[in-house]
Amino acid sequence: MVRSKDYSTSSKSLMLIAFVLVIAALYLGRQVFIPLALGLVFSFLLTPVVTQLEKLRIGRTAAVIVVLALSLILIGAVSWKVAGQLVEITAEFSDYKSNLDSKLQSLQASKDGNLSRATATVKELNKQLGVVSGQISASQGQGKERGAAPHPIPVQVAAPPSNILQDLRALLGPLAVVLETAVIVIIFSVFMLLKREDLRNRAIRLAGRGQLSRMTQALEDAERRLGRYLLLQFVVNAGYGLLFGLALYLIGVPHALLWGVLAALLRFVPYIGGVAAAAFPVTLAIAVFPGWRPAGLALAAFVVLELVVSNFVEPTLYGVHTGISSLAILVAAVFWATLWGPVGLILSTPLTVCLIVLGRYVPQLKFLEVALGDEPVLTPAQRFYQRLLASDQEEARTIAEAHLKENSLEDVYETIVIPALKLAEQDYEIDALDDDTRRFMFRSTKTLIEDLGAQLEEDPPAKREPGAHRDNGAGRASGAGADIACVPARNGPDELVAMMLCQLLQHAGFHTRQLRARGVEETLVAISSHDYGVVCVSSLPPFAIMQARTLCKRLQASSPSLQTIVGLWDFEGGTEKARERLGTGCPGVVATTLSEAIAEVRRITHSEVAAETLAEQANS
Repeated sequence: MVRSKDYSTSSKSLMLIAFVLVIAALYLGRQVFIPLALGLVFSFLLTPVVTQLEKLRIGRTAAVIVVLALSLILIGAVSWKVAGQLVEITAEFSDYKSNLDSKLQSLQASKDGNLSRATATVKELNKQLGVVSGQISASQGQGKERGAAPHPIPVQVAAPPSNILQDLRALLGPLAVVLETAVIVIIFSVFMLLKREDLRNRAIRLAGRGQLSRMTQALEDAERRLGRYLLLQFVVNAGYGLLFGLALYLIGVPHALLWGVLAALLRFVPYIGGVAAAAFPVTLAIAVFPGWRPAGLALAAFVVLELVVSNFVEPTLYGVHTGISSLAILVAAVFWATLWGPVGLILSTPLTVCLIVLGRYVPQLKFLEVALGDEPVLTPAQRFYQRLLASDQEEARTIAEAHLKENSLEDVYETIVIPALKLAEQDYEIDALDDDTRRFMFRSTKTLIEDLGAQLEEDPPAKREPGAHRDNGAGRASGAGADIACVPARNGPDELVAMMLCQLLQHAGFHTRQLRARGVEETLVAISSHDYGVVCVSSLPPFAIMQARTLCKRLQASSPSLQTIVGLWDFEGGTEKARERLGTGCPGVVATTLSEAIAEVRRITHSEVAAETLAEQANS
């Protein structure tokens, strides 16, 4: 056990070190990894188009060249037009200044207001501080001049001769880095599109021969999630930018094409991209037009378009979404932006999808899927149990009632309540659950069962089953197996499950009675004092199996004609394994779910009624 703990600690330490090294490598090698990631994204985006061209009997190389050429032509044309509009905005900015100043002045508070007086006071204080600071600087400068040495004569050093690449870099300035990155991205994209099967096979081979199935599933999942998502996101954002630019053109906002393209691009940035895209044209509308109506219309167009696309178009087109939780999208955006700058902000969602796929198929990286994914990490039973552990009875009830809206009460008991009771018993046996919390859980669960049972009574009862309660005037059901007893093997959870079974049987039309948990002898006396046809023993594994086995044997020994159903609720392995666990000494019927127990009651009562009918016909 000690070696196992040491190994686990060492494994976690190595994983943490590897995690830190990977982050350091991504940061230090960002000049290589950024073009590689962009090339991977573009290859996922363009692969469906290349595949469609290949289906038209066009070769792989020709299809890649055609797709890339069309993409570059489209990007170049749009970029040229956008750049022209940016130059126009820069040239026209002085014309907008006077209108913008008048708008700002109209928003200022009156000079007699407290805010204006406070602003004037702060300005006066800053002015005085500036005067004092200038005087101090002047006095220090004079002191330095009195003791300063003569100025040295500058010496010019001849610069080394430059080549054409250096001259071109100096001419382009900051655009040189962008163009270099773009060329590398194009090269990566071409290579990945041409050699995608070879890259896939190499990735599978690196995973090992024993991981062929898992790696194939991972690649298919990544291609399905990422490829389809990127393509649909591109289509949606392009349509969004087109509609937004058209709306701005109809409103009269200048340079509508620029703002439409900017909106399409910025929507790739999670959360803040759309807002930033709308801020520029709205601000321009405020600066250009004398009134506020065009700016309000531009803002309204953005709000309406964003609501429609976000709530209707994207969920419909994307179908199964990326699988990233909302918080993870925000955290991933901050993380990748810190690591790779603006490019990381755009790539944050695709890269996080890749991490989730890795976490799904690599056991050592399972924490990535749990931390970043949006799928529930706790079952409804675990959430129900956890809220009871936190003494939050209301939320536990909400979980059960929410499940009840789409499922039957029987399913609520089998899916949520019984597994939660089993978890509680397991924790109690290893001293992970104290007595007070355990009693609170049982009281809360009992109250919930009673309330759900009261709701069940309001529903119309099911059709009476053959052999169910038929009053013969003597106050007791006539016919074989008319009465059913639900007996808990021990107190606590067994009593609660017996209560659930009794509720469901009564709603099904059977005359059922729940007995209290007692000793074996007292239970036998209680059963023998009433003419029960069927006895259901309630037992929650694994800690009540011995009591259930003993009670079953004694019931069969004392009343051989008595039909016994032993419920080993939520037993791992199903009915066959439960039957083996009870052993041959208990000849009763075994059920592992409430539905199985109810089905067995129906079967027994049907057969008994049929036998009773045949006997009556023979006597007549």
